[in-house]
Amino acid sequence: MPLVPQFIGTVSTKEKAAQAKEDGCHHVILYKEEDFVTRVNEITSGKGVEVVYDSVGKDTFEGSLMCLKLRGYMVSFGQSSGTPDPVPLSALAAKSLFLTRPSMMHYTITRDELLQTASEVFTNLAAGVLKVRVNHTYPLSQAAQAHADLESRKTSGSVVLIPDGN
Repeated sequence: MPLVPQFIGTVSTKEKAAQAKEDGCHHVILYKEEDFVTRVNEITSGKGVEVVYDSVGKDTFEGSLMCLKLRGYMVSFGQSSGTPDPVPLSALAAKSLFLTRPSMMHYTITRDELLQTASEVFTNLAAGVLKVRVNHTYPLSQAAQAHADLESRKTSGSVVLIPDGN
């Protein structure tokens, strides 16, 4: 029998919760209103999750590690709330956890890699496998405001800077 993944999303606002549900999350947790570690444990019957993808950083990093099951994987790919505190290796060893902080530039080092990756993305966009939500656009002259809004988590979905005059 194939495994069917259950997606748990953690968000900061009710608006983002609605988007997470729309995007396919089976469970959505408002982490500013309830302890997401406790809620994840309830949802998983205390087993924890296989993988955490954390884009928030400082505010959720430690809790995200706590949500992982034995030999779980954590992918930290953003830090909108700030840089997480350093993690001693012993914190990972307690459950044989894996932690990675990938950087996009390491996956597109050569032009061939960039073209291959772009081709896969655009093929999946055209097929409807991937969906892009552009909720916020800013003139390039307001780049500082766009960054401030990202850091304060006032945004969701993609943020696009548009050259001035267009």
